[in-house]
Amino acid sequence: MAKFILLGWLIVIVTAFSNTGCSSYGAQEAKQDTLQLPVLTLSGKDTVLQTAYVADIQAVKNVEIRARVKGFLEAIYVDEGKVVKKGQLLFKINDDEYKTLFSKAHAALQNAEAAARATQLEVERVQLLVDKHVVVPSELEVAKARLAADKANIEEARSAVTSAENHLSYTSVRAPFDGLIDRIPLKPGSLIDEGTLLTSLSDISAMFAYFSFPENEYLQYQRTKELSQQKSSDSVKLVLADGSNYPYHGRIETVEAEIEQTTGSIDFRARFPNPKQLLRHGATAKLYISTRADSVLLVPQRSVFDIQDKSYVYLVGPDNKLRMQSFVPLTRFSHYYIVKQGLHPADRILYEGAQNVRDGMIIKPRPANIKL
Repeated sequence: MAKFILLGWLIVIVTAFSNTGCSSYGAQEAKQDTLQLPVLTLSGKDTVLQTAYVADIQAVKNVEIRARVKGFLEAIYVDEGKVVKKGQLLFKINDDEYKTLFSKAHAALQNAEAAARATQLEVERVQLLVDKHVVVPSELEVAKARLAADKANIEEARSAVTSAENHLSYTSVRAPFDGLIDRIPLKPGSLIDEGTLLTSLSDISAMFAYFSFPENEYLQYQRTKELSQQKSSDSVKLVLADGSNYPYHGRIETVEAEIEQTTGSIDFRARFPNPKQLLRHGATAKLYISTRADSVLLVPQRSVFDIQDKSYVYLVGPDNKLRMQSFVPLTRFSHYYIVKQGLHPADRILYEGAQNVRDGMIIKPRPANIKL
């Protein structure tokens, strides 16, 4: 009998614990269903999108100054890093040999001209004899042929004079435009050959910044530009290697016609003024493209979760019940997505905590502490 009584008490105790456990679980579930979570109300925003790219800085003009004739470098009239003007004398190559060649060519021209004058007199003499029927007309034709040959010799001699004169002028190396002199590797007395590099000259009054867009970002850039109600100014800015902002804005001038197959990118070129000559040829910088987007919906990245390559957020209904909603992002910048379709202004979304909730759960919303 005592055994039955003890067994009855054990059943009562177990039942009591079971009821207590169920009640505790139910309370816990109710508590979970009323989690207080931050909620964000979507609205159209005017924003400026900024994207950074590595830019290669090049002068609008940059040429190598090379010798066009052989000889000894006689004199250097400029120093490295100095500003020069168009036509300014930079280098002098010894010209004694070229003066001699010019004199020879000029003398050959004079001889050809003298021979042609003599032949011209011969033609006139034969013409008189033909008119008097002293010689046959064929003699006149022969004389005229000799005159034509002499005239051809004159043209050849003149070409030789022009060539010699050009070679003589090449011994004086002058600046082709206003610019800045680069390093000068040679010294006076150096024996140089045709094509030897003497220095480089850069016009840095304005600078080109070349940068590449990956194909997918290029497409996003074009689509983002379409969001603006005003035409994009294509204005860009530079951040220099030391982290400072370049004080002058640039403008995108050209876009290449083809996408590079090996890299999958397309090159852009922007132009920047350089009045203080702070930018130099060969420098690198970060280039930022700013695009204005009007009345777009911005969704924080922390509000989004992906399932099978689709982007989702939790919509919060009027009854505070959560519902999964897919949307199509147009692009992503910083920590936000720009919505293309799937969400609308005034939609309420769960700001964070998506990993702790499930579809259909009821929450207690509180305003998210964030400003878009």
